[in-house]
Amino acid sequence: MNILLTGSVAFDYLMTFPGYFREHILPERLESISLSFLVDSMVRLRGGIAPNIAYTMAQLGQHPRLWATVGEDFSEYRQWLESKGVDTSGARSIPGEFTASFFVNTDRDNCQIASFYPGAMAHAAELSLHELENDRPDLVMISPNDPQAMGQYCIECLEMGIPYIYDPSQQIVRMTGAELEEGILGALALFVNDYESALVKKMTGLTAEDIINRKQDKRAFVAVTRGERGTTIYTKTGIVKIPIVPPMAILDPTGVGDAFRGGFLTGYAHDLEFELCGQMGSLAASYCLEQRGPQAHSYTVSEFITRYRQHFDDHGQLDQLLD
Repeated sequence: MNILLTGSVAFDYLMTFPGYFREHILPERLESISLSFLVDSMVRLRGGIAPNIAYTMAQLGQHPRLWATVGEDFSEYRQWLESKGVDTSGARSIPGEFTASFFVNTDRDNCQIASFYPGAMAHAAELSLHELENDRPDLVMISPNDPQAMGQYCIECLEMGIPYIYDPSQQIVRMTGAELEEGILGALALFVNDYESALVKKMTGLTAEDIINRKQDKRAFVAVTRGERGTTIYTKTGIVKIPIVPPMAILDPTGVGDAFRGGFLTGYAHDLEFELCGQMGSLAASYCLEQRGPQAHSYTVSEFITRYRQHFDDHGQLDQLLD
């Protein structure tokens, strides 16, 4: 299946402060707050939702296509993704702009102070899916991005007759209820976490059951990830509950949801049953959780299948990933 991934592309700058932010905040002086924290460490990691999903899919033998705007500093990142099997020909560099960047400082309580610079991502609406008329994807993933671009891609998918999976997540708070409902009802499927599912209900009145009942396609689904409680997948034939795969270690939760989507979409691309798709997502998420950063996990397809079968029974269906 030819899958096009839209969404943010970013660098994550992760810093650690050896003390506690609360000890340096004076409630009586909040109107003139001015603080600077000397950090112990900083790392720059490759991130962004679209390439995070693409990375996991590539680990599983897929060749997803990236569709995003990036900065002049993307060259090394592009080479990295291409070396893993991701098609970055749809990543357009914006002159004079940096790739979007996320800066976060974490203290000893795991409290965080963060800033996000959109950079080239602010130009995402300049990319039109109509440019792909002669190279149409089979499926488009619409993930958090510039809000205008997200709405535009939903409309363009409907105009071109291309099914899309909607993953509004962090950008839900930037949308009106009408915009959110329009994106959801036009989609083939929806990805949200437990909290986002509650936000969708509050803003649109739609529950996961309501949404799936309005879909006609048998491959439609609503996937609600619930952290340690696993994932619930609502389908046209019923509800499927997916447990987590216990991680061997917990190093960093960054990008775990993206890894789940990458694993799930790989199974979906192979037309596997929803239960197997969800189980693949669960295992991919654990691999990510065991490393620091959203693109540090690494495995062969054979290693993935072997570990999968330690927890689940695919009746041999995952062997097709080896072809």
